[in-house]
Amino acid sequence: MHVETSRPDERFSEKYEAYGTMLFRIAMVYLGNRADAEEAVQDTFLKLLYKAPAFHDPGHEKAWLIRVITNHCKTLRSSLWSRRVDKRENLDHYEGSAADRQVLEQVMQLPFRYKTVVYLHYYEDYPVKEIADMLKIGVSAVKMRLKRGRELLRLELEEEDL
Repeated sequence: MHVETSRPDERFSEKYEAYGTMLFRIAMVYLGNRADAEEAVQDTFLKLLYKAPAFHDPGHEKAWLIRVITNHCKTLRSSLWSRRVDKRENLDHYEGSAADRQVLEQVMQLPFRYKTVVYLHYYEDYPVKEIADMLKIGVSAVKMRLKRGRELLRLELEEEDL
């Protein structure tokens, strides 16, 4: 019989260390504002602490956290206040090169359904099947959203180069 030797607050700290930065980056892509992103991460970890199901493995836990934060960000973005006020911050602190920041800025401007799959696939390196499972949509829907998201990004980036 295996007995858990670490305290709950130590396990929580480990989870925050493991997933906090990734969740913050996801929230920044969706919300574009540090304060809102930090709040979304905090709310996600509160749900982990108080409402999380039993996880099969760390991958299941990570997928659950990504689903929770994307749903939370979607709710925040659809609120009346967010629709009236778009509070985008400069991404200098979050991405290294100017080219990376330019692409991330364009990803942030994509419609929600495209930015979700583009971010998870290209920034978090998730395969299409796992994205489909996380977002509870079909594999073909993920592929189509990736295709359309790439097309929109290409058009926007070409337009900026003119």
